[in-house]
Amino acid sequence: MLPEVDIFSDWGSNPNPWKWAYWVILCYKWIKKEFSAGYKLTTNNRMELTWAITGLEKLTKKSKVNLYTDSQYTINWIEKGWALKWKQNDWFRTKTEKAVNYDLWEKLLDLVDKHEVKFHWVKWHNWHLENERCDELATLAMNMDNLLDDINYIPNEEELQKMTNSFLQKKDSLDKKLVDKNIKVLKAWDSCRKCGTPVEKKTPKHTSKTKTQNYYYEYYLSCPGCKTMYMVDSAKREINTLKI
Repeated sequence: MLPEVDIFSDWGSNPNPWKWAYWVILCYKWIKKEFSAGYKLTTNNRMELTWAITGLEKLTKKSKVNLYTDSQYTINWIEKGWALKWKQNDWFRTKTEKAVNYDLWEKLLDLVDKHEVKFHWVKWHNWHLENERCDELATLAMNMDNLLDDINYIPNEEELQKMTNSFLQKKDSLDKKLVDKNIKVLKAWDSCRKCGTPVEKKTPKHTSKTKTQNYYYEYYLSCPGCKTMYMVDSAKREINTLKI
């Protein structure tokens, strides 16, 4: 009898291609193990293949494996034999064009051959306990500091254009915000007009007053990014002078 193992996973990011991460839960009887990784730049399809590879690579002996996923991409290419056909054609999808992600398909096909693998499609966000947990944790993994390089991922022309457009849209949005003369900095955590960084409330160490001065500022707002200072009316204090 082969040991029966359940593998669950999910991945997340936005937009695509961009940062991506996955989280895998491997279950055998009462034992449960979790694995995760995040990548600086890759695609959703590469993540879908990577999590399946990761889960199967953790198995130390031949097993009966149930792979649960909310993606049709991996399921169809394996069960309908499309990936195997690419392999038989030396990973060419046409006479001159290599198959996409063939480096990962080759690893996955080899691992599937080592085990008895059955794919199960889970409807996206259908309150499946393990997949919901993977979805939440994958989002956390995507924001970790130790993101990996997907060294075999080379963006094609269409993907490069998507990344360029996304970058330009974000830059344009920031530029419009910064040049908006109507933006007012009135309180702590408002955005700096010059660089957009949230400002902080600061108290002067010494408040100097001259004989002719009839007010002073109890505090000021300071940008930790570009060091711009803002003097606001709410911090202005009148000096009461009594003339005899």
